Amino acid sequence: MKAMILAAGKGTRVRPITYTIPKPMIPILQKPVMEFLLELLKEHGFKEVMVNVSHLAQEIESYFRDGQRFGVEVAYSFEGRIEDGQLIGEALGSAGGMKRIQDFSPFFDDTFVVLCGDALIDLDLTEAVRWHKEKGALATIVMKTVPREEVSSYGVVVTDSDGRIQAFQEKPSVEEALSTTINTGIYIFEPEILNYIPSGQEYDIGGDLFPKLVETGAPFYGISMDFQWIDIGKVPDYWQAIRSVLNGEVRNVAIPGKQVRPGVYTGLNVAIDWDSVAIEGPVYIGGMTRIDEGVRIVGPAMIGPNCHICKGATIENSVIFEYSRLGSGVRLVDKLVFGRYCVDRNGNAIDVQAAALDWLITDARRAEPVQPSAEHQAIADLLGSNVLP
Repeated sequence: MKAMILAAGKGTRVRPITYTIPKPMIPILQKPVMEFLLELLKEHGFKEVMVNVSHLAQEIESYFRDGQRFGVEVAYSFEGRIEDGQLIGEALGSAGGMKRIQDFSPFFDDTFVVLCGDALIDLDLTEAVRWHKEKGALATIVMKTVPREEVSSYGVVVTDSDGRIQAFQEKPSVEEALSTTINTGIYIFEPEILNYIPSGQEYDIGGDLFPKLVETGAPFYGISMDFQWIDIGKVPDYWQAIRSVLNGEVRNVAIPGKQVRPGVYTGLNVAIDWDSVAIEGPVYIGGMTRIDEGVRIVGPAMIGPNCHICKGATIENSVIFEYSRLGSGVRLVDKLVFGRYCVDRNGNAIDVQAAALDWLITDARRAEPVQPSAEHQAIADLLGSNVLP
């Protein structure tokens, strides 16, 4: 059976992470989210997987390669051009990407599944495909219900009593939303769906293709299923995904490393004097990370590999990516640290270098960390409500 993973988007709502990491490569406790999707597809017999790529395509391709080590076959459809030896992404939209693959050579020759590459899901794909075929559908959306205040982040679906889709709204306002049933980015299609998509132009599944199916009266269905679905569309969503995994709320994601104390997991060769620190789980600490004396960590929290948490620092409910260094006495609460950026739980980011705070959060590989001047300390105090609690 064949499937496609949509991986060409820029992930603008997950910046600053996606400046250097494409959304499908965002790590969930050191494992890219797209890897979980490949595992799910393999579990349900989907062995041939096409991935459309554009933004930072080489990051995805160099990690997954031909898919052999994941037990599937993977190939890539690059959307863009090469300029001065550099890949320049020019995404064709989710539906346009499907059409490009089919125009190149007819790949989709039977019922196939399409998954967005930025969500953790635990879904019975076999049952969803069975229902789709039973209905004689051309296209089926797998749906979930969300609180009304969240509908503006998703495509809203309205169905009749038989599951046939009557209306489709792409990210409507709360006031205009016709239901609270939303599109999860999990689709089942017949090959004939490609006849509805124009060639060589940008075309979106939710914004263009689905309204066209409703307008033409095509056999277009939606099925609500009971499954775990954690969308990573925005920084707060990613934050919640990490929290959920650490709290054991995601069935198909295990905490890596070994449990060294109740609720505390570590990778290889972590340097910690356990008698001089206070750590309350759930916490994950990546390999080759150093935790100095007097540090206090309160979970849920994730500290990536090769980090250095300096003397007397406090970390609560925070996510820290690899090779980060937190200065002595820093108190980090409800923050995400990624490279030169410090992000709060609402997605508001501060560039610590531009704000002259790189001495506060910097690269652990630097031999001599920058020390704060009186001027820098004054700036830190001024921005403290944004960088430090």
